[in-house]
Formats: sequence, structure tokens, C-alpha cells
Amino acid sequence: MRCDCTVLCENSVTTALGLIGEHGWAVHVATDDHQILFDTGQGLGLLHNSERLGVHLDQLDGIVISHGHYDHTSGLPDALRRTGPTDVFLHPDGFSSRYWLKDEECREIGIHFRREYLESLGARFLPIRELTEIFPRIFLSGEIPRISTFEPPDPHMKCPAGEGRWVQDQLRDDQSLVVRSDQGLVVILGCAHAGLINILNHVSARFPGEPIHALFGGTHLGFAGSDQFQATVEALEAFEIPHIGASHCTGLDNSARLHHHFKERFFFAAAGTKLSY
Repeated sequence: MRCDCTVLCENSVTTALGLIGEHGWAVHVATDDHQILFDTGQGLGLLHNSERLGVHLDQLDGIVISHGHYDHTSGLPDALRRTGPTDVFLHPDGFSSRYWLKDEECREIGIHFRREYLESLGARFLPIRELTEIFPRIFLSGEIPRISTFEPPDPHMKCPAGEGRWVQDQLRDDQSLVVRSDQGLVVILGCAHAGLINILNHVSARFPGEPIHALFGGTHLGFAGSDQFQATVEALEAFEIPHIGASHCTGLDNSARLHHHFKERFFFAAAGTKLSY
């Protein structure tokens, strides 16, 4: 099965087509029989970029949400106005109340729309907690076991616990898309809050003997220290993935380091990037 991917929303752009860059992430995925939207960005560029790139959102068979953060979900209303009633796949924790706390800064970073409002636009939310084949040869990873010792949760991401208290947001809803293409598995990340190596270990365990041909998306390595980054690169090398694309929350510095290490195997998945496997 062929898998064609077009990055619709990302922090930067890669073509001279007049695209809009935004702090967000959205990818159009087309196989022989189905079209899906993986995440919807921050809501600034989804419709504009889709039109510029020749992607027709009214032909989608479904929408997948990697996790409940605003920069992956704020384009949902625009997408739903194009699709009409459609299935939206996400983890049951997707609508959790979420904040970013650092020093004196406190920002709400969860889904900015009420579930009832999105349902009024046609969203049919389907909860996914386990590895699930949502369409033929297209899988949502389900919850990722947190096994690696060097991929801690982001300490600045918190959930309110009442009476002015906060608890660590474990982001159990962080999920990745896996497509079984003719060339091998294609793994598309949201933000990899579960840990990039945890995700790859989970995919390898659930698809034994099937090589990962391509990996791309947000890695959250932009917030990793030098020790975590080095440990991740060493572990990633062991998977021998031919195509590795970084974007969104990887950050420019660590994207450059990945490029330096993986050389021709690396690409930057900015808005406008088109991939075929």
C-alpha cells in the first residue's frame, strides 16, 4: 500500500508557495483507499495551506488527534466545517485540563474548545486507548509504555489538582500514527511526549519483524538536556531507520544536531513537505 504524506502545519515552511508557518502540527495522510488528517495545527494555517497544497479536507475519512494540546487541535473547527460529520479518534484523556508552568509564567495549553461545541460541528469522538487499526493498514498506537530511563515527562506541564495544587501531566494520551506501507512502517509523531525511544520500542514490539522505514514529526527534543539528547540519538541509531524527519517541538538547534549525525537519512518536515512511501 502506498502512503503519501503532506505536512500542512508546522513552525516553518519549506516551499515558496505562500504557506503560513505556525507553532503547530498537522499532516494529511493518503493511502490507496483512505485520507485522514493527523492533528490540525493551531488554527492559523490549516485551510490556507491545504488549499495551496491541493489537499481537499472535504474528502477526509477521519481525523486523528495525537494528544490534547492546543497547537495540535485548534484547527479542528475549521476542519470539521469542511468535512461535515466525521469520526475523530483520540485518547479518552484528550480533553484534560492542562497548563504550562515555568517561573512566573502560567499558560493554558489544553484543547481550547468544549467537546460539546466540536460535536455540534460534526465531530464523532471515538476513544482510543490501545493499539487500534482505525482503517486498513493504518494504526493508532494507543498508550505508550514509559520504559526508558532517560525520557522523563516535561516538568513544566501540569494539571490542576484543586486548592492551588498542581500535579505532573503524564500525557498518557500521547499517541502516534503507524502506516503499514509497501516499503515498511511509517511512524508519524505528534509531539512524542511519551518519549521517542519509548514510542519506537512500542511499535517494534507490536509489529515484530517489520522494519520502520520512515519516522517523522515532533520529537519534543527541543526541551531535552544534552544527556537525554545524546542517549536518544544513540538509541535511535540502533533502529536503523532510513528516513528520519524532525519538526515542530524538536527545535532548531537539536534538528541541526540530528542532521549532522544522521546526514542524508535526515530531513526537516516543515509545512509543504511531501513524502511518498
